[in-house]
This record gives sequence, structure tokens and C-alpha cells, in this order.
Amino acid sequence: MSLTGWFILFLIVQVIHFLGTWKLYIKAGRKAWEAAVPVYNAIVLFGIIKRPKAWTILLFIPIVNLIMFLVLWIETCRSFGYKTTKDTFLVIFTLGFYIYKINYSSEIVYDKERSLKAPSAVGEWVSSIAFAIVAATIVHNYFIRPYVIPSSSLEKSLLIGDYLFVSKFHYGARVPMSTVALPMIHDSIPLVKTKSYLFSDNFDKRKTSWMNKLQLPYLRLPALTKIKRNDIVVFGQPADTLLDMNKLRPDRNYYKPIDKKTNLVKRCVGIAGDSLEIRDGYIFINGKRSILPKSAKPQWYHEVDTDGKQFSLAALKRYNVRLSEAGTLNDKYILNLTDDEAAAIAKNPIVKSVTKRIQPKGSTNDLFPHNPKYAWSGDNFGPIYIPKKGATVTLDSESIPFYKRIIQEYEKNELTFFNDDVYINGKKTNTYTFKQDYYWMMGDNRQTSLDARAWGYVPFDHVIGTPLMVWFSYDNVEGKVRWDRLFMTVTNGESKSYFWVGIVSAFLILFLVFKPKKKKAA
Repeated sequence: MSLTGWFILFLIVQVIHFLGTWKLYIKAGRKAWEAAVPVYNAIVLFGIIKRPKAWTILLFIPIVNLIMFLVLWIETCRSFGYKTTKDTFLVIFTLGFYIYKINYSSEIVYDKERSLKAPSAVGEWVSSIAFAIVAATIVHNYFIRPYVIPSSSLEKSLLIGDYLFVSKFHYGARVPMSTVALPMIHDSIPLVKTKSYLFSDNFDKRKTSWMNKLQLPYLRLPALTKIKRNDIVVFGQPADTLLDMNKLRPDRNYYKPIDKKTNLVKRCVGIAGDSLEIRDGYIFINGKRSILPKSAKPQWYHEVDTDGKQFSLAALKRYNVRLSEAGTLNDKYILNLTDDEAAAIAKNPIVKSVTKRIQPKGSTNDLFPHNPKYAWSGDNFGPIYIPKKGATVTLDSESIPFYKRIIQEYEKNELTFFNDDVYINGKKTNTYTFKQDYYWMMGDNRQTSLDARAWGYVPFDHVIGTPLMVWFSYDNVEGKVRWDRLFMTVTNGESKSYFWVGIVSAFLILFLVFKPKKKKAA
């Protein structure tokens, strides 16, 4: 929706509010006109219901405001004598229009001295839940949110079953764009598996649907830092589809809003403005081999020839190999190893040879940019340019495959072709200037990670944040808690576990929240 459209909607809401509350303002000793002044009317109303006037700010925070409207409706009813459980449910299910009945009733009385404590157990329960959700939603949307590692793309750095705290404020918290959605639920409602937000993903109707017009434009709060090369980043998958995660094509007709795309966590191996190439599995940036941080554990499949002899279970664990990763082919072990692990395993007396399995260029054209001209492989890829905001590139048959999706999908332009000519928004051109930064995200588990090599660049507006800490970790294969990873920091240096600090802090918080109250002397 355009700014004009949002302004008109805002005025309509103000008219509805005035018509349904002006008599209540008068009964509370205020003036009728105060119910008609935008923003000021909310400040006055919070004063009438005996709640902090600063709560007015919460009415303008997406998602949080949906809950605050419920709170405002319920508290308004209670301030004018409508305190029963029935009143609470009626004002919620009528989306606040129950207040019209109160406003035009001849018996309304303002309860100036009313207690802020709910008149019933159900009412108290509803109020407590509402305020808890408001606080949690603010933290979840703008500060820190929990996240679980679902795949092995960063295996040996972050493990399947790691539960993370992800910072949203490092790169600047992104304001929710889906204005009508369930709080603290991402893209689907658990169990029922239906969308948790209002949006039409129909290709033919997505631009005209009234639901999609409720989307807010992209907005991000100020950042503490920029994304640096080799940072671990959580982001929304650009080519997202829940229909089939393994069939990622750049031109399919399935759409989701940016803030509801499936969340992934990868390593940002290339930042905006970089030239990136992969040679025999190693990443080169601007012609120089990338130096990875100590915490990075890049790994590849290796053929380990033991001349028919078998590794013991203890040996595999010593080489940091999960049982699920150990296989055999033609009497050789196929193990997923880092270079250091491969060197160590080569020293085992039963090992004859260790050979890294690398795909040469030309192995496939089923990778980005999905064009037969670029038959690369996951181990020999590029070179490619990673677009930077403000940079201008030449558009021709060689470059269009790389930038077509950026121009059309990420930066919302009409792109058409006539013979060899390129038209953007109806104007013939042979250049394009990028409107935002882009990044190249890859997994450390080089040959099993579904990453940028499959779906290309990640726009900055898809970036969510960076992991801070593993607060819990569970090994689904062995069925046990990984105690050594609890409260472990996630950094580019040496990660450390602060297990006892975390446990003591948790007990202190529980004590402060649930500490017994002292009884007054009789």
C-alpha cells in the first residue's frame, strides 16, 4: 500500500474512533473534540483508563499494535462499568465495535476510582497474557529471537539441534512488514500448518489483492555494525518455497512476504562489491584466497582407502565424524572431513590414502545463474560480482542471467526484452544501478549445503541478524543433551561455554520472579 493509502486508512480509523467514543470522553470530564485529534486522542484515552500515556507509542509498532488495540478496548469497557467476562469477549469478537453500544447507552457512568486489577480471574488471566505477549513480541521483533539449527550446512561450527539466541539489533532490526499476523509465530501456525499472516501468494492476484496492500514498506532501525566477511548470518531465503525446498528455481510462481520467508543460517563468505570465485572448493575474494576464522570448519567429502580394514567407532569419533556421515563406496570410506581432520586420519596405520572428492567445472548447469553458458560446479564456481548499492553494471546477454531476479523481484522493476534490447520500466537501457547491497551466503559443509550456489544473491532487506549464543543443544541421533554446548558463544574466534553462568543467572531470575512475599505482622 502507498503512503497515501495508509494515510487514508489512518483517517478512517480516526473517524471510527471518534464516532464510537466521543460521549465517553465527555463522561470522563474531557471535551468531545479531543476524541477527534489523531494521536492526542490516544494519549487522552490512556489517561482516562488510568494507564501510562507512553503506551500510545505501542499503538504504532506493527504486530504489537494489534494486541494493544485489544488492551485498549478491554480497559475502556472496564472504565465505564462493563467489567464482566462476557463484556471482555464481546469487545474482542466485535473488534472493538461493542464500545459503540457503551458510548450511546443512556446509563454509562465513568468509574474514576476503578481498581486496575481485573474484576475476575478470567479477566486477570486475559490481561496478564496480553501484556506478556506485548513484551515478548517487542523483544522478539526488535532485539533477540530464538532460532533452531535445522540442517547440517554449518556442521562442526553449529550443529543440528542447536538452539540459538539471534541478535536483531546488530545489523538493525527490521520492522515487521506483515501488519496482520499472529505475534511470535513465523510463517505457519503449528499443528494446523496454515499461514500465520494475511497475504495472497497467488501469482496473478498478488499485486492487486487487498491483503497484500496491508504490507508495510521495508524499514530497518539503525545498525550497530555492518555485515563483515565470514560473519554467520540469519536471513530469509530469497527463493523461498515451502512446497519443495529442493526445487529452487528463480522463476517460479510462489510468493511470500519478505519477513515471512523461511529463515536460514549460513556464513557470509562474500559482501557487497566483492568478486567471488570458488576454486577446488576454496573461496577466493577479489583474486585472493579467503582466510576463514578459527570457528569455521569447512569440510568436503573424502575417499578413505583402508584396503578393506575397518575403523572402530572410537576412531570415527576421534576424527569428529558423525555416524550419519560415515558411508562406504567400492570398499572405501566416504567421510565428510575438514582439511585438518583429513590430514590426521591419513596418519592412521590402516589408512592407505585420503582423496578429496572435488567436482570440476562443467559438471552441472543446475546452479546459479541457471544458464547453460555457466556450466560450473559447487567446487569450481564463478567468478561472479556481488552487487553493491549504488554500483552500475552493463546489461547484456552475458550479465542478464545474474541480475534478472534482482531487477524484477528484489528491486521491483518491470524488465522486458525486445530482440537484443533491454527495457526497464518501459525505458530502453543497457545499464542498471543497484538500490541495495547483496551478499553471498554459503554453508561450511561445502558439498551438502543448499546455499547461494543454488539460489544466488541475498538482498540486505532479507537479513535478520546474527547468532549470539547456543542456549540449548540436543543431539537427535544419540538422543542426548550436549551439555558442553549450553550457553556457548557464537563468534568468529574461539567459542566458549558459559554453562554455570547461565544456570546461576536462570535461578536468580526465577527467584526474583517467584520469591515468596513477606507476611505482615499481625
